[in-house]
Amino acid sequence: MLGKGEGYQRGVSTRDTIPAQVPEAEPLVERLRAQDVEVVALSFMDNAGIARVKAVPLPRLAAAAAHGVGASPCFETYCFDDVMVIGTYLGGPDGDLRLVPDLDRLVPMAGQAGWAWAPVDKFTQDGNRFAACQRAFAAAQVRAAADRGLALRMGFETEWALGMAGTDGEFVPAFEGPAYGLARLEQVAEYARELLAVLGAQGLHVLQFHPEYAAGQLELSLAATDPVAAADEVVLVRHSVRRVSALSGWRASFAPCVVPGAVGSGAHLHLSVSSTEEEGAARSLFTGGAGPHGLHPAGEAFLAGVLRELPALVAIGAGSPASFLRAEPSRWAGVWQAWGHETREAAVRLVTGVVGTGQWAANAEVKCFDATANPYLLVGSVIAAGLAGVDDGLRLPEPITGDPALRENPGVRRLPSSGLEAAEALAGSAVLAKAMGEVLHDTVLTVRRAESERFADTSPENLAELTRWRW
Repeated sequence: MLGKGEGYQRGVSTRDTIPAQVPEAEPLVERLRAQDVEVVALSFMDNAGIARVKAVPLPRLAAAAAHGVGASPCFETYCFDDVMVIGTYLGGPDGDLRLVPDLDRLVPMAGQAGWAWAPVDKFTQDGNRFAACQRAFAAAQVRAAADRGLALRMGFETEWALGMAGTDGEFVPAFEGPAYGLARLEQVAEYARELLAVLGAQGLHVLQFHPEYAAGQLELSLAATDPVAAADEVVLVRHSVRRVSALSGWRASFAPCVVPGAVGSGAHLHLSVSSTEEEGAARSLFTGGAGPHGLHPAGEAFLAGVLRELPALVAIGAGSPASFLRAEPSRWAGVWQAWGHETREAAVRLVTGVVGTGQWAANAEVKCFDATANPYLLVGSVIAAGLAGVDDGLRLPEPITGDPALRENPGVRRLPSSGLEAAEALAGSAVLAKAMGEVLHDTVLTVRRAESERFADTSPENLAELTRWRW
């Protein structure tokens, strides 16, 4: 991979126009050639959470960085099963985009010889930023936070089910044993070692890895970073997991549910907020304050804003029909619009950290999301919701304890239990509509509504089979 500082530092995610001149691209191409890279995968995400790709031979990378690579905007209204729908602004055969790779985020693929990977930003053919570019939306929300003197760090947990290859009609777990058991780890030890080596070689900082609760389920957590980079990294992690799994003779699924009735896989988002207004190091707003469990007023208001918008955020972070096969009470899936200190049934869990570590460890985990989300759209929407809470000076309600399904917690509501319910919550969210803009907001709604309507009568068994290998 490129050494620290060797990437191209132009930060295309902050640009409003195609760069057209990228003189530093040619030296980068030469360094990649010396590392035996021959092809570059240009990665982008649609609103159904599917990672799409265009690829260019290495000699074409400089031209792609300067002028982009063509792609139809129809992908913005693709559903998870590749059926295209038509929205108010997007969908259909018309138009073209330019996909411009962010060379600063380019990395050779350690598990895919001869290839490199880079995320892209989306522009129109006239050179201007595409109104529905989810990565640009995320970057815009990071800048909006900075304008208020706030800095965000985020990181995703990645859960997946590892199954036997060649079993499309059913899920056969690749290993057995008790949840979190050492007996499970023994069966995938070499696979795990190879995967962690690949991720490390790609510059990804894995905090922990373990076998999870459900059959064939594994989990790893990445260190927190800036929100756009966090979204980039989770896309690369999923690709790497799929690749190493295939090389090992197995198959990885990030679908929310591979077996109906069983515990599913989420993609929990961890976040922290710091103040940058004081001189010196940033000050965490989640520790050392006078609010509940040490929250500062702005930190509390940010979490209250996220909590307020959670029904709408479900449409973005877990709004696929398959998501609601996972979203069941008493499974730690975060189905309650509530928060709590280390309370895993609440959608928002405050993690204060071990005594003495709060300044860097205090964070909040949003548990109701899964891998059907476009991660750029998700981090941007969570920031927008939190910033609205800060602007409105919101306060958190009383935290919950225990499981709301088993004990009374007055005022606690279930989050949406269907895709259509979540989509309508997003349609009614003035906060997210304003932050996303009418084109992006309408396009996300178009996809989520279409998926919900088309699969409304599909049985859980058929829906799990249809979606098992889509993510």
